[in-house]
Amino acid sequence: MKKIAVNCCRLLLAVVFILSGFVKAVDPLGTQYKIGDYLTAMHLGGVLPDMAILIASVGWSALEFCLGIFMLFSIRRRFTSRCMVLIMAVMTPLTLWLALANPVTDCGCFGDAIVLTNWQTFWKNIVLLAAAIIVARWPKEMFRFVSESNQWIVINYSALFILAISVWSLYDLPQFDFRPYHVGANIREGMVEKEAPKFETTYIMVKDGRQQEMSEAEYLRIWEDSTWQCIDTRTVQVSEGKAAPIHDFTMVMAETGEDVTADVLSDKGYTFLLVSPHLEQADDSNLDRINQIYEFCQEYHYRFYGMTASGDKAIEQWRDRTGAEYAFCICDEIALKTVIRSNPGLVLIKDGTVIRKWSHNRLPDDTQLAAPLEKSELGQMPQDSVPGKILRILLWFVLPLALLTIADRTWMWTRWIRRKNRIFNPIKQNNKTMRKKIVAGNWKMNMNLQDGIALAKELNETLKAEKPNCGVVICTPFIHLASIAQFLDQDIIGLGAENCADKEKGAFTGEVSAEMVKSTGAQYVILGHSERREYYHETPEILKEKVLLAQKNGLKVIFCIGESKEEREAGKQNEVVKAELEGSVFNLAEEDFRKIVIAYEPIWAIGTGLTATAEQAEEIHAYIRSIIAEKYGKTVADDTTILYGGSCKASNAPELFAKPDIDGGLIGGASLKCADFKGIIDAFK
Repeated sequence: MKKIAVNCCRLLLAVVFILSGFVKAVDPLGTQYKIGDYLTAMHLGGVLPDMAILIASVGWSALEFCLGIFMLFSIRRRFTSRCMVLIMAVMTPLTLWLALANPVTDCGCFGDAIVLTNWQTFWKNIVLLAAAIIVARWPKEMFRFVSESNQWIVINYSALFILAISVWSLYDLPQFDFRPYHVGANIREGMVEKEAPKFETTYIMVKDGRQQEMSEAEYLRIWEDSTWQCIDTRTVQVSEGKAAPIHDFTMVMAETGEDVTADVLSDKGYTFLLVSPHLEQADDSNLDRINQIYEFCQEYHYRFYGMTASGDKAIEQWRDRTGAEYAFCICDEIALKTVIRSNPGLVLIKDGTVIRKWSHNRLPDDTQLAAPLEKSELGQMPQDSVPGKILRILLWFVLPLALLTIADRTWMWTRWIRRKNRIFNPIKQNNKTMRKKIVAGNWKMNMNLQDGIALAKELNETLKAEKPNCGVVICTPFIHLASIAQFLDQDIIGLGAENCADKEKGAFTGEVSAEMVKSTGAQYVILGHSERREYYHETPEILKEKVLLAQKNGLKVIFCIGESKEEREAGKQNEVVKAELEGSVFNLAEEDFRKIVIAYEPIWAIGTGLTATAEQAEEIHAYIRSIIAEKYGKTVADDTTILYGGSCKASNAPELFAKPDIDGGLIGGASLKCADFKGIIDAFK
């Protein structure tokens, strides 16, 4: 039931956020106007420039859309669910204030597509907040549509798609027009009240001293009966009715003050309306084309009006700047912003019906104006239907993600089948190498106690949420071990030390014995690191003693070997690694050697940024495995885990780990940040 509840809440949040983000993204100017209304209601109007509000509009719509997609596909489950809780925790009190104070008529959460009252918006947000809390409480109960390794495709594609939609809508016009002035709408009919308010009158009647309430119909039946006397009436409104969708569209001539609204909307011919809410802010980059359209109207006797909310001074300045000869009409600013999302924008109407719209970037050119409108495609209603636009959206966005999901789920299903085959086919399983894959972090002398604990906690939480496909070990300074061991889930992350002493106990000030390391809860210890060999002059004999003491106290040894730059250039790398193995671990019995993890570290690549190529690393790993086979036999060699260390990072780990003899990595600097270390761990996915 918990899983069902979480996934139902997840789908509800995904649908609402995707729809909300998309309808805002296709109309970024409308969202800008709504944000401006909010700022005005909060007495902050004019504080931010229009461009900043527009950028916020595009960013907010992209954020909502992407979070909805991430929730749908269960991408970054913890982060996404927590973001939604944060957003709803802010928006719910805000919409309560809107419902109580009513500073704006609607919140605009779904743009003009779905208009909700402020109270409806508040109760909607209460439901969404509850759903977000449920999902954030149990994010791991959400099942994935796309595996983690392919989530980056969905993340980048979704962000690019929604930003492209917003940019295109700003350049041209919104792909979907939900306003009452959309192409195909009749403005004249839109100004007619759809349904008048309804009232109900109750009559208080008296007869023979008996009082009775009657409806209007009952009253009409007995009104001629003189024995009844009406002593009172009570009238109440039972229906608010339905107001006209267009109630502020007027065309008043700027020069004469004459209202020509009815005349223009009833004209059976064509009329062009150049709409500019504010001429002072209008884009004048296409003035020549506007004047050409006006000349076209003059030639074929079509009407052409400029429509603005600006005053006489702005109109005169526009005429001086553009040479405009057409008449201007004054109209309400909000109405003009609703008519078209462009400043200026061009609207073609006929008999009150909107035939076409153009932004100032997409005005008709000479080829389109070569014939009268009655005989050209320009004068006809466009064939670009809403279902066609929806189909394009599906083809450009939904279809690629659907195909990705199907391909990803098919791949995961085949992996499941192969895994089951290995379980039920023991002969095949026994013939396959079963050595453990490991990614181990060597923190070296970095991180104070507090920072080290914080990093370990972050790793622990991250890998508990998204189980790794390999063994993970963190080897820390001595002071961290006991503290980290208290909360680390060592079924997921093994804990190790970076060194231990070559003595069991005694007067060895500053040393830490293998027994002490084990007592902290650690499982592993790194021995033979090149830095210990070089800086502290640890010899093969010293390391031999350390290995024996570590194994005596139940520690798993990660034993490091590797050549210097000079030895590599001299071609002596094979001799060096063989001598290091023979000097410190080849003395072990087969049973004890099986507990050793080998880490090949080319000294010339440690901390230098240089990295052995995958081919170089594979070549020497294969050589190491061969000399183990010479000493202990092929079975032991095949079961021995050999790690690569030397500037290994997320970008090159997949190529390195794909090699048959490389079983993971011993990671230095890249293990000091959770994201970097996890990127390497994820190479096994």
